[in-house]
Amino acid sequence: MRTDDFDYDLPSGLIAQHPVEPRDSCRLLVLDRVSGQIDHRRFTDVLDYLRAGDVLVVNETRVLPARLHGAKDETGGAVEVLLLRKQYGDTWECLVKPGRRLKPGARVVFGDGELTGLVVDVLEDSGARLIQFHTASGRFIDAVHRLGEMPLPPYITEPLSDPEQYQTVYATDEHSVAAPTAGLHFTRGLLDEAQRAGVHLGTVELDVGLDTFRPVAEDDPTAHVIHTEHYRVPGSTADAVNDARARGDRVIAVGTTAVRALESAYNEQTGLVEAAEGATDLFILPGFSFGVVDALITNFHIPRSTLLMMVSAFAGRDLVMRAYDLARAERYRFLSFGDAMLIL
Repeated sequence: MRTDDFDYDLPSGLIAQHPVEPRDSCRLLVLDRVSGQIDHRRFTDVLDYLRAGDVLVVNETRVLPARLHGAKDETGGAVEVLLLRKQYGDTWECLVKPGRRLKPGARVVFGDGELTGLVVDVLEDSGARLIQFHTASGRFIDAVHRLGEMPLPPYITEPLSDPEQYQTVYATDEHSVAAPTAGLHFTRGLLDEAQRAGVHLGTVELDVGLDTFRPVAEDDPTAHVIHTEHYRVPGSTADAVNDARARGDRVIAVGTTAVRALESAYNEQTGLVEAAEGATDLFILPGFSFGVVDALITNFHIPRSTLLMMVSAFAGRDLVMRAYDLARAERYRFLSFGDAMLIL
């Protein structure tokens, strides 16, 4: 297995720059893992593939407006700071541009001084900074909401008309720097219809970080170090999943982040999903034995990414790449605001 096995040509014209409206009107490629059959539908048709008793598991994390623009206190030089993850108090791990200007002791001013940040350390493995933030008044999170921007992926170059377009309709606590994009296709109405049809809704949290989406640089994907992400599987979801599996019903994950949370909480010894919270560095590659997930709703992912590798582990690399070839030929929209796949 080589990283090149998960590479493909992605024309820039297929990278979606904005979401469709309404959310559930996007296209849906349905892939049957057993027969290899591929069907072309609309996302609202996902209801045709859900059955009473199924558990649909969504990642309810919310995206923080994590991109901050400021200036270096000493020189006034422009600085961009991207909040990655909270470490303690109001100290965060951050990506910064330009990094060479921000060494320990550097101070950054945001807005009219209502928020400042002190660089306290450089993380050698990633080049990220630990920045301790101080507010002139009020809470740090309120200042972030006043000053921050939605951290859209770099391949999205057009501004959003509404930041809520990059949030799922069921998003709750803000912890992520990227959206769990498979969930962007669901509307409240579609979820309500599914539940009226007897589908159970389970929630997990996985705080999505940028490393999830970065291409793998190593030739051997097993040499790639995937960064940890915080996850939580509540007891209610663990119970719903275990009950469904005991009945012979299916567990359908909405997005690779939901897969990662569920499989991280799976106990191979007991064969059960356990209520769990903590950090996961689970890296799912072809050959992985899935203990929980029976079907997957996902987007079309960037070449050479850990997400494409996970999808290939679930459905088989050759079948997934054939589906991607067909999707490109049929002009499906790719990446975060693109169309969806349902893998059965």
